[in-house]
Amino acid sequence: MTETLTLDRALSVLVHASAKVGKSTISVTAPAPRVYCDVESAARFLEAEGRIKAIKWDPNDPPPVYDGTWDTAVVATRDFETVEKVYKWLNSGNHPFKSLVIDSISELQFRYVDNATGRKQPTMQQWGGVYRDVGGFVRDIRDLTMHPIKPLEAVVIVAMTRLIDGKYVPWCQGQLQTVLPFLLDATTYLYVDNDPETGQPVRMLLTQPTGEFEAGNRIGNKWPIVISEPNISDMIDAVFGPAASEAAPATKTPGA
Repeated sequence: MTETLTLDRALSVLVHASAKVGKSTISVTAPAPRVYCDVESAARFLEAEGRIKAIKWDPNDPPPVYDGTWDTAVVATRDFETVEKVYKWLNSGNHPFKSLVIDSISELQFRYVDNATGRKQPTMQQWGGVYRDVGGFVRDIRDLTMHPIKPLEAVVIVAMTRLIDGKYVPWCQGQLQTVLPFLLDATTYLYVDNDPETGQPVRMLLTQPTGEFEAGNRIGNKWPIVISEPNISDMIDAVFGPAASEAAPATKTPGA
């Protein structure tokens, strides 16, 4: 008997860019409700700009109930243990979230290294631990898009960028810098350019590789090479079609 394969409507995306061009802003265009691991203390500005309706979440406690009054559960992330707790809730399937945002993986890795070494130069053994733990975490959250109970619709990882050998690449330390672009469905580079008609600055997202910028995807021809004013939810729709209409928000935590 042949069994029909039903694929999840899901995407994992890496967005890297220079400072202050809108990485955080784009990350919260992922489908709501979303959990936002705030490693760089950016959430307060997103809320002040009206880009998110935030609720604070301490992952020592159960996830908040999604009642429609918020779209983003913000987790103040000061150490690696915090994101591990978030992952455990997401992996349990007992949560209301459609998306996970890590902002940023670069700063999260810096914090991991500082905590592991006391801000001293890591040993070779410690670098191995960094790659196993942080790299393993990236694989774990990517695989949440294939979760058997409650797959996430989007996993968005933000990264700083750096110039290496004439090419701008996601900024991570050690082996993870080389491996990270291979782990997700799409690696993208965000920059700002002027609109040729209005002259106003516009955010642009590069989705295909060039000799100067690390980018690429397994989406095929579903996206243009450059997306103007990108929106993660729209990018998912472009691949899988619009999401089916859904019921009203739950009144209690799933599985509670």
